[in-house]
Amino acid sequence: MSDYLTKLNTVRAMRILSVKTESPTVKTFTMADKLCSKAKPGQFLMLWIPGVDEIPLSILNAEDGQVSVAVKAVGDATRHLHKMEKGELLGVRGPFGNSFTESRGRVLLVGGGTGTAPLLFLAKHLATKADKLSFVIGARTRAELIYLNDLTNICSEETVIGTTEDGSFGIQCLATEPLEDLVDKMNFNMIYTCGPEQMMRKVYDIAEKHKIAMEASLERLMRCGIGLCGSCVIGKYRVCRDGPVFNLSQLSEVKDEFGYSKLGFDGNVIPI
Repeated sequence: MSDYLTKLNTVRAMRILSVKTESPTVKTFTMADKLCSKAKPGQFLMLWIPGVDEIPLSILNAEDGQVSVAVKAVGDATRHLHKMEKGELLGVRGPFGNSFTESRGRVLLVGGGTGTAPLLFLAKHLATKADKLSFVIGARTRAELIYLNDLTNICSEETVIGTTEDGSFGIQCLATEPLEDLVDKMNFNMIYTCGPEQMMRKVYDIAEKHKIAMEASLERLMRCGIGLCGSCVIGKYRVCRDGPVFNLSQLSEVKDEFGYSKLGFDGNVIPI
């Protein structure tokens, strides 16, 4: 292991700088960490909640010596984290993994749930580089559409399409339903996606059909974050080390698994 990777893989203690409620289930946590503040869009960190567990989290923002993550309360560790307040102590390793490739053409971003977080980070980087940014964001309800105002400030109200399953905001549909029409009209050069894997699989199918370059940020069970434990394997790839961002060609190699199955805590294959 190189000295730099050893440094990244060493747990650094830090205190929470701020906690912001984004929805009934999602909060943004901001911490000071010089290494993670240099992260690129698409990378992730391992966050240690003392006495509870360590979890992988996509990076929402990284600048000026600080790093932010979006955390949804879905399990013991994240529910415990949601109870923590400014000033309390956490541990961090990272940043790990690869990052999105920045495109300068016509770009479509498709985010669902907390998958919106790394795409918002990416959109900030692309705002002055891409020719045009369009963003489709989906959630079950209006209350769960996180970072919507940030997205409209970066892209514009005209190019941000909100979808909700209950119709409480935007179009009543899944985030993938408007994509065929958008692709036909806009002639995109690149599609980025992050969110529920079944959603990303549909984005992949559309990108493959229309022969559009695409990158997706995958989520798998990650224990080590550096490619040693094998818990995050998909096909020949280790998501933590070879990803978490994969392009269309790589996803084609694992299309029998992508959107369909993953490894569980006991190492057995389970459906997604």
